[in-house]
Amino acid sequence: MTSRFTELTVDCGDPERLAAFWCAVLDFKVIDRGEGKVEIGSWVPTVEDIRARQMPPTLQFIQVPEGKTAKNRLHLDVSPIDGSTEDEVSRLLGLGATRADTDHGADRTWVVMADVEGNEFCVVHTLAQQRD
Repeated sequence: MTSRFTELTVDCGDPERLAAFWCAVLDFKVIDRGEGKVEIGSWVPTVEDIRARQMPPTLQFIQVPEGKTAKNRLHLDVSPIDGSTEDEVSRLLGLGATRADTDHGADRTWVVMADVEGNEFCVVHTLAQQRD
């Protein structure tokens, strides 16, 4: 017996706003929405695809009445694919992200940021091809 990682659910105050932010960050699309929830992904999951192989999980944003009160126990890491880490940080700041104040030290190789609702995430090394 096996399970598949099919979606990551994020509690939030405004699912539409958070989904729009993450769609812009990840080039995802809204694949489902209902009252108080929005699901985004890079593909539309089918039972057949999921049963056949592990597929990228979707992100689901669910409205909850309480706000964020502490550091996330789980966070996303994103890797730029067509620019430098610094360029991606600038783009994300333009989308409404903020730099998160952390004490990881000056020699870290990632940038800790927060999305439009304050959820921490990291911008890690770029996957863009290096030019000679």
